[in-house]
Amino acid sequence: MPDLPTPFTGRFIDGEHLLPVRVYYEDTDATGIVYHGNYLRYCERGRTDFIRMAGVSHTGLRARDPAIVFVVRRVELDFIRPAKVDDALLVRTRYERLQGPRIHIAQQVERDSEVLAKAKVEVVCITLEGRPVRPPHDMVNKLSAFFARES
Repeated sequence: MPDLPTPFTGRFIDGEHLLPVRVYYEDTDATGIVYHGNYLRYCERGRTDFIRMAGVSHTGLRARDPAIVFVVRRVELDFIRPAKVDDALLVRTRYERLQGPRIHIAQQVERDSEVLAKAKVEVVCITLEGRPVRPPHDMVNKLSAFFARES
C-alpha cells in the first residue's frame, strides 16, 4: 500500500481549533439543505480532532484503570442560516472551562466567515460504569493552555 498523507484534522489558531468540513449530498435532505442532526456530527468531529491534536488519546483514556470516556451531557444549538450541498464549512471549537468532571465547549459552524450555527456543549468524563470522574492530571495539563482566560 502506498504511503498516504496523515488525515487532515484541522489546526489551532489562538487557542481555537479550526476544522474544514465539506457538505456532501448524503448530509442533506431532498432540497440540498444540511439535515439539522448533521451539525451535531460536524461539532463532534471538531471536538474529537481538538482533543487529538492537543495530545489526548481517546484510546489511551480507555486503556486506563479505570477507563475514562466522554459523554455529552448538554447541547444548545442555534441554527442561524442553512448550509447546502457542496458548501465548504469551517467548524470552530474553543474549550472554555473545566469544572470538576465537566468540560464546557463553545463551537460554531461557518461558511465564508458567515456563522450558520452556534453550539454550547457540556461533556462529562465518566468511567465505563457511568460514574463521573475528574479528568486525569496529564490530560488537564495538555488542555489547560486552551481554556479561555477570564479577564
